[in-house]
Amino acid sequence: MSSQIPESPPSAAHVKADNTSLGDLIGEVTRDLSTLMRQELELAKAELKESAAKAGKGSGMLAGAGVAGHFVLLFLSIALWYALGGLMGLGWSAVVVAIIWGIIAAVLASIGRRELKTVKGLPQTTETLQKIPPTLKPGEVRR
Repeated sequence: MSSQIPESPPSAAHVKADNTSLGDLIGEVTRDLSTLMRQELELAKAELKESAAKAGKGSGMLAGAGVAGHFVLLFLSIALWYALGGLMGLGWSAVVVAIIWGIIAAVLASIGRRELKTVKGLPQTTETLQKIPPTLKPGEVRR
């Protein structure tokens, strides 16, 4: 007695392949690839916009740190001037103001640096592009 494995019914893909011409199948693949590329482009645009906003915010903080650093130099110069001019007294009050501006510059620089480190570029686009099969990537040679 020989046992035969019963044949499973054809899948939807087999039925479609049997009933659709090769030209129609290629046209469908081309449309799907076109849609995929448009979606990837839109994703890249959205990620770039978000990254640019974060970079702008961090850059603004660093610019604020630069202004605060300028005030440090200004008040240190004034402090030195008063210190040399009066050998005490008013000069030390200018040093206190310069130290306060130094603290402000350090805080702004720290916040700006932290904002710039959160910029991730295009993480989602990179991830989805890696999922594209190698046969569909231009310029790659399969061996």
